Amino acid sequence: MSVAKRVQQWATFARTWHIYDCTWQNPFESARLVKTHLMGLHKPIYHPMISRRGLSTTLLKTQPIYQVQKRKMGRLGTVDPSSYSQPELITTEHSSFNWKVDFEGTKLQGSVQHRFNVLANNLEKILLDVRDINVKSATLLAGGSEVPINYFISDAVEDMGQKLTLELPAGTAKGSLNVRIDYETSSSASALQWLNPAQTLGKEHPYMFSQCQAIHARSVLPCQDTPSVKFTYEAEVEHPKELTALMSALIEKKTEGKTNFKQEVPIPAYLVAIAIGKLVSRPLGPNSNVWAEEAIVDACAEEFSETSTMLKTASDLCGPYVWKQYDLLVMPPSFPFGGMENPCLTFVTPTLLAGDKSLADVVAHEIAHSWTGNLVTNKNFEHFWLNEGFTVFVESKIVGRMQGAKELDFKMLSNLTDLQECLRTQLSSTPELSKLVVDLTNCGPDDAFSSVPYFKGSTFLRYLEDLFGGPSFFEPFLRDYLKKYAYKSIETNDFKQALYEYFKDGDKKDKLTEVDWQLWLTSEGMPPIIPKFDESLVNVTKNLAKLWSSKSVAELSDNADIKQKISIHQLIDFLGKLIETADFVDLNEAKIELLEKTYNLQNSKNAEVRFRLNRLIIRARLINRLDEIIEFANSNFRMKFCRPIYRDLAAWPEAKPAAVKNFLSVKDQMMTVCVHTIEKDLGLK
Repeated sequence: MSVAKRVQQWATFARTWHIYDCTWQNPFESARLVKTHLMGLHKPIYHPMISRRGLSTTLLKTQPIYQVQKRKMGRLGTVDPSSYSQPELITTEHSSFNWKVDFEGTKLQGSVQHRFNVLANNLEKILLDVRDINVKSATLLAGGSEVPINYFISDAVEDMGQKLTLELPAGTAKGSLNVRIDYETSSSASALQWLNPAQTLGKEHPYMFSQCQAIHARSVLPCQDTPSVKFTYEAEVEHPKELTALMSALIEKKTEGKTNFKQEVPIPAYLVAIAIGKLVSRPLGPNSNVWAEEAIVDACAEEFSETSTMLKTASDLCGPYVWKQYDLLVMPPSFPFGGMENPCLTFVTPTLLAGDKSLADVVAHEIAHSWTGNLVTNKNFEHFWLNEGFTVFVESKIVGRMQGAKELDFKMLSNLTDLQECLRTQLSSTPELSKLVVDLTNCGPDDAFSSVPYFKGSTFLRYLEDLFGGPSFFEPFLRDYLKKYAYKSIETNDFKQALYEYFKDGDKKDKLTEVDWQLWLTSEGMPPIIPKFDESLVNVTKNLAKLWSSKSVAELSDNADIKQKISIHQLIDFLGKLIETADFVDLNEAKIELLEKTYNLQNSKNAEVRFRLNRLIIRARLINRLDEIIEFANSNFRMKFCRPIYRDLAAWPEAKPAAVKNFLSVKDQMMTVCVHTIEKDLGLK
């Protein structure tokens, strides 16, 4: 047998029997020496010819030499604690996806070809992130030839995934390097949601969509799954001919059962997105459409009719829109977020369909991401506030320009109410995650996700804007900052440097010394300084909350103040303040019924209103309305709504068993990130 054949057999043996992360200098080592070597590395080896006592000449029952110990995950990489990839040594420049969509097997099958830029001489290996991916082969493409290369997949770190090691030939030089990986996803890939026809509105065709943020792209393709790396991509997707395929890219070509896409602006892996279903569209503007299932597409077009105005307003604030197309896709109810800023194709939850455009501000948020997050991106999720804090800040400015300064300030004050509730409930046992810049050494981004980077971050930016003289001074800096770091991934210190460079030579330079960066970035809890806002709209909701929480039903029934006209946004904020009220007089069935009658809550289509009403019903401990609460929890799996509902039910001993039973019955309809977090909320994990 040739040496090459022996080497190939050994590589096959290593992959088959879970021998990982070793560069084999001598493929003819005995199994006993291999065993000793692996024991020293604390790696398990499974092979029927190796027993605990040594070699055996007969086939033994397969068993590990030792048990893998559970450990804290630590930092997976130096640049990004949540990624094995090494962007300081090699970066992805362009990726080509070739996928066949298998609805029956709930898998993507095909390949990805990466064009890397090698930054270090003599690079021995490429490390990529994967999660439950079945790699079939890895091939180096050079000079028109294809050279198979060895690869190994590490043991999984819980909720983080695995490390794929691609071994490179000796003497690999700096510069361009092309590698193709043939693979298929797991049938339960954490980033993919597969719906059978019965789970769709049309009831006739299946549906699939992705959600890769924060670190779930690794379950869709082997990649550098870190926002510190940005790449362009193209894709060819084979799918059922009766369905429409969409991606976070522009459509290049469509034929029967096959669609080609191209994304020419570099993006991080978490912005790769795909959706396939029986979808139709309606125009929203010259470069904007809304996509949805036929049954709701016209309602969606009406609800989001102001999208083009929002897009123009955002461009006036932030600079040119570089993504060419801005489409919306209204998702199935199992979509776990309010929106996802996938380039060219924002995903939005159907819970925004209130019938009066009152919740369309979420679209303003996702549009703002076209600059803050997609164009200028946090280098890792420890600096997530650079994505979300800036986006909420710009979103509020879009609202202010369209609806007035009072609405801008009311929106930011309402956000602080939501932040306070988050700190009281979700982060009560993990206050360290209420810092603006968090440590993710032993914590995954999904577990750290909260409203803190959104609302504490945007409050910090409003504080800075006021400090440096208001919008007329700060908005030009914002545009300069976005231009300076466009197409880049940055950390908080980069933002700080940009601020200092912009203001250091002007008459505002003395203000730079007033910013206590340590206090803002590392203190726990609410923002250390609350800027001065116009409180005229929020004072109405404060007074109403005080009135309803301090008076009995009899006193309220004859009080004219409860009948004053308020906006839908004031109603939402008022109900939120009631939830946060510590001392509540007569929170009982009669008061809930009066509340519902006064504000016509039972007939409301607004999901934000219904969500807050159900939380008040839970707080009132109305067990006779538990079915109604469960029904709302099952109506959508948006984490903003279902997580607090389940947390509240978990704290209600009489209702918790029903909550757990219901969750276990519907969790297969949820995305992985939603299941993972609710299991913790219910104390199941």
